[in-house]
Amino acid sequence: MSAELLDAVRLRLAEHGGEATPARVAAALRAQGRLLGDTEVLGVVGALRSELVGAGPLEPLLADPQVTDILVNGPDEVWIDRGRGLERGTVRFADAAAVRRLAQRLATSAGRRLDDARPWVDARLPDGTRLHAVLPPVVVGSPCLSLRVVRSRAFTLGELVTAGTLDARTAALLRSVLDARLSFMISGGTGSGKTTLLSCLLGLVDPAARIVLAEDSAELRPDHPHVVRLETRPANQEGAGEVTLRDLVRQALRMRPDRLVVGEVRGAEVTDLLSALNTGHEGGCGTVHANAAADVPARLEALGSTAGLDRAALHSQLAAALSLVVHLARDSAGLRRVAEIHVLHRGPDGLVGTVPALLRNSLGQYERGPGWQRLRQLCARGAS
Repeated sequence: MSAELLDAVRLRLAEHGGEATPARVAAALRAQGRLLGDTEVLGVVGALRSELVGAGPLEPLLADPQVTDILVNGPDEVWIDRGRGLERGTVRFADAAAVRRLAQRLATSAGRRLDDARPWVDARLPDGTRLHAVLPPVVVGSPCLSLRVVRSRAFTLGELVTAGTLDARTAALLRSVLDARLSFMISGGTGSGKTTLLSCLLGLVDPAARIVLAEDSAELRPDHPHVVRLETRPANQEGAGEVTLRDLVRQALRMRPDRLVVGEVRGAEVTDLLSALNTGHEGGCGTVHANAAADVPARLEALGSTAGLDRAALHSQLAAALSLVVHLARDSAGLRRVAEIHVLHRGPDGLVGTVPALLRNSLGQYERGPGWQRLRQLCARGAS
């Protein structure tokens, strides 16, 4: 099949959206004026669909259960993360054009367009993998691909203890936080394991509880019998139809959630989440990017300002909404660890700060901080 025909079919599928199913691919072929018999059409559909949805040389990496991230910087620059930090892979592409074709195939499988007119894409592939791709000249040199692999099932708490993310006592503490229906945030940098830990903890929630998830990209996969998953939607090519995370949080509140979860708080939706946690929706949680647990109040304050919420109002809501922050970080070996747990405290000036309750020291052991008794009281009060 000619490259010109492949590009034409790929563009048509991207314009109409949706997965590259055999029916859509066959319709796109016929739209190009190819009048083929049924047998020929089926043969071409199989070959074309393989081209459109295959991950090519990255397929073995996507199938590796230890791989969490795949980063393609160029034809001979493929990096992977197996939970121990980035390491250079052995995968190679023929040239930059091969990287571009793969990026376009993956974008098409997600129902998105990626070409000179739209040189970047942020989407979720049909198997749940998070895709980000950028084409030159926006990126210098070769097209750049970033894939965040989502596990088909969540880790258990025991598996995280075995992996060294936390110890058994800290795991028991987090169980008591869930049992007490305390609201919390999981903070950390990119790739620190926030989503992994949150998915694990949600699997420990009472099976009779209804969990409603609102996510920018559906990455949370809790092992729980009653989960409703909501995902944002970008605007179409006419600029209409966008569904924001703030829209999802508002809709989630009308869906009778026992636990309201925001996959990643990154904008104005923080005001709706804090409002919900102040009006009877106990046990809500989410993740947020921050360098340390102590930085979370300032981070939420900055996000709240995007919705027009002033500093005093934000801290007033925050004081009553959240109980603690669990912070994750990578250690010197690149391993993901629960680095600290802080409780929130409102000072005499009305501003909310954090107080360390549990800290991981340089030897990998957890030490109690000045907020430990407060955390114990919160867990005991909630449980009762």
